[in-house]
Amino acid sequence: MVVVLQAVMNPAVRSSVKRSVDNRNKRTVRTPLETGQPKLAEQIISTPPAEDETDATWDGATEAIENRPLQIPESMHGWRIDRALAELVPEFSRSYLQQLLEEGAVQWRGATAGKASAKVTVGDALSVQLRPTQQTQAFKAEPMALEVVFEDEHLMVIVKPAGLVVHPAAGNWTGTLLNGLLAWHEGARHLPRAGIVHRLDKDTSGLMMVAKSRTAMDALVQAIAAREVHREYVALAHGLWRSPLNLTVDQAIGRDSRNRLRMAVVSGESTGAKPAQTTVHRLEGSPQATLVKCKLHTGRTHQIRVHLAWLGHPLVCDTVYGGRPLWGLERQALHARELRFLHPVGGQPLAFLAEPPSDFLAAVAEAGLHYNGSTSAPLP
Repeated sequence: MVVVLQAVMNPAVRSSVKRSVDNRNKRTVRTPLETGQPKLAEQIISTPPAEDETDATWDGATEAIENRPLQIPESMHGWRIDRALAELVPEFSRSYLQQLLEEGAVQWRGATAGKASAKVTVGDALSVQLRPTQQTQAFKAEPMALEVVFEDEHLMVIVKPAGLVVHPAAGNWTGTLLNGLLAWHEGARHLPRAGIVHRLDKDTSGLMMVAKSRTAMDALVQAIAAREVHREYVALAHGLWRSPLNLTVDQAIGRDSRNRLRMAVVSGESTGAKPAQTTVHRLEGSPQATLVKCKLHTGRTHQIRVHLAWLGHPLVCDTVYGGRPLWGLERQALHARELRFLHPVGGQPLAFLAEPPSDFLAAVAEAGLHYNGSTSAPLP
């Protein structure tokens, strides 16, 4: 169930919201927009790498193979050919260019260049056949069922199901929310990250806001950075709660030095450490499990998962951070339940509540606990 808690808006926006809510079952699938799809990746603007959930990076290129002529300058005389290619074609990695050499995609001195260690001479002419990679082909519109609970010309609010990846990355180059947004509306192809301003992990369900205009996107990013967006989650964690009923975890998060695929609570002076703050409120508990709600004050990667594990209460089924699969859950027990913010253009207050899906509620019941979200006041 999704509830629009508050939406004070002008009549045009109100009409758009009503259509979005009333018709979302009819509108959940659209055909891809016929707007020159091979150029989509060129249109999506890349941003610098970041670990915050408000940032993401993708590089794009056209799907067509490009034959690029090159000439070795005097400064590269005697260099290895792979090193020279990396310098002359900086938008691609050296390992990718070495792969092209192995595949015979580089012409040198009128023949196919084979060895990456071959030395080039000033004035040498080369031709490189730049071929699309999985990453460069990821930026395609793909029709997708999206549960849209609010939509106007500047903004969408959706409920992301567990299992949906937000943006393309290694192992998930297609079928992401970004692909669905490119098929949903024309403006997505002109926006950085197709309008995505924050993330949910693949196996986290719940509310997300997505910009539909550049004005809205800039305003939403600024609002998140200024902590003006209220994001509240509900989670099912392991163990008997022994901490205060309400507490705020104020612990920096960075890469786990023992496992670079994980995040961890680290010293604030550690390289890459970023401040992270989460308010946690115990709703109900037993010796086996505790139901909590959490408010994000910052938006670090895996923040709630890391902070609850640090407290000794990893999420149920969150095997990355010490959780165990229980009560039928096949993904971490985390749901983005409430979202409150000011409209990025109109300034009117907007508030949305999406109750957890059936797998989460069933696990809560199996754990012997009771979820009553409707009577739970929002965290300050």
